[in-house]
Order: sequence, then C-alpha cells, then structure tokens
Amino acid sequence: MDDLTTYADNTWCPGCGNFGIFNAYKKAIRTLEERGLKRENIAISAGIGCHGKIFGYLKLSGIYSLHGRSVATVQGMKLANPDLRVITSCGDGDAYGEGIAHLIFAAKRNADITVIVHNNGVYGLTTGQYTPTSFKGFRGPSTPRGSVEEPLNPLALLLEAGATFVARGFPGRIDHLADLMVRAVEHPGFSFIDVLQPCVSFNNTYEKYNALTEIIEHTPASREEALALAKRTVRLPIGVFYQAAKPPFHQALYGEFNPVLNRMSQEKRREKIRQLLSPD
Repeated sequence: MDDLTTYADNTWCPGCGNFGIFNAYKKAIRTLEERGLKRENIAISAGIGCHGKIFGYLKLSGIYSLHGRSVATVQGMKLANPDLRVITSCGDGDAYGEGIAHLIFAAKRNADITVIVHNNGVYGLTTGQYTPTSFKGFRGPSTPRGSVEEPLNPLALLLEAGATFVARGFPGRIDHLADLMVRAVEHPGFSFIDVLQPCVSFNNTYEKYNALTEIIEHTPASREEALALAKRTVRLPIGVFYQAAKPPFHQALYGEFNPVLNRMSQEKRREKIRQLLSPD
C-alpha cells in the first residue's frame, strides 16, 4: 500500500476505468507536491456512485458529499478557506443529471475548483440504467428497447457556460490524464475534466476509445474553435480544449480576505453577540 491509498477494500469491478483514474489522480498529487503544493492544502469530495468510492480509497482530507451535490460542497470548502486547492470527482449521472445546475453555475461564476467527471455513460452502481451521456439506442434496465434520447455534450455545455479550463481525458492514457489533472488544479478558476471512463460490466468502451481517442496537439485559441473541436464525433480528441485567464469567484467576492486567517477572535465574537443581545 502506498501513502495515498487507504486501508479500504477496493470493490470496483476488475478492469474498471476507475482504476486508471485513481492511478492518474495519485500521480497528479505527487507531481503537485513536487511543485510545492502541500498535501494538507488539498481537499477533496465526491458524489454518489461507483466513482464516489474514490473518496474512500484516496488518503486525502475532504468531505463525502451527496448525489449531485459535490460541486456545491467543494465551492463551500473553497469559500471557507481560499488557500485550499479543492477537487471533486463526479459521475456522469451525478454531475450531468441531478447536479447539473451546480455544475453550470460553478462554471458561470468561475469558482476556483477542479471537477473531474468519471463519464462512463451508465449508472453502473445501480446495474446499468442510461444517463445523460448514454448513446442513443443504449439498452439497459430502464431502456430495454433502447434510449430514444440524444446524448448530452458536456464539453460544449461547459464551454457555453463560461468554464475557463475545459479538458477531456481517457484512463487508458494514465500519464496524459495525470498531466491534465495537474494543469486543472494549477489553473486559477473553474477547471473541468470529462474523463471517458469505460464500465466493463455495463458499457465497455475500451475498444472504441482506444481506437478513436487522439491527443490534441495545440489548445484552441478561442472558445469558438474549442466548441467546434468539442463537437467532433469521427474522432475523440483528448487534452485541453480551452483555457483562459479570468479572476476566480472568491477573489471577486473577497479580494484578499480569507475567512480562516482574518476571522475575529473568540472573545471578540462573544462581545459582538453580547452587544447584539443586550437591550439599549
């Protein structure tokens, strides 16, 4: 066992794409530490689903969140202590279904958080129902005759919402995915990585992704170019689709104020309360 792996028994299916994400995550953390980021200044969260088990396997501080709510959770963590680097893992049903409002508004306000979506196009933990990113015709317990819906394009959605760092990765290329994670955490603002994660039990896409993924050589210079790239279907580009500089939300809200460092002493808070409660 390494120093980033907990004692918890790993219950992912053998061959699950989450193993690649887990290993890329650990590799990214070690790289960030080498660059001077202290582990105690990293905080994580996760939603509910197969992806969410990563919270129990990673030996990092954080708060386990609710289904669809981990993006809101890490925003609160960042506002409580702007010195933290906060990261959340979400599932595609978790982030693009129940939690989509939190995701869009975090991108809109440029919250300084990193969102890693384990996008396997299926609710794997509940045995194979379709999600917002399942392909049209997907057959599962909830769509035995095939889904009639077109899949959501999360990259295009987040670009339109105003995200300042948009990327896509594939756990079949761990070093590349780890590099994307490092770049996302170091980016000052909202960082989003959609990870093409095969589910070997209910949506095994390894062969498809191995054949179709190709690394982006140069990050598009504009949001319009990034959108065009995000809408490609013949090939599946992986890498950074878009990156832009913009003041993050906590700086626009607080300036240089930090609620942890600049808070009142306990005695001053009590005195303020006594003043408020005492009759004039």
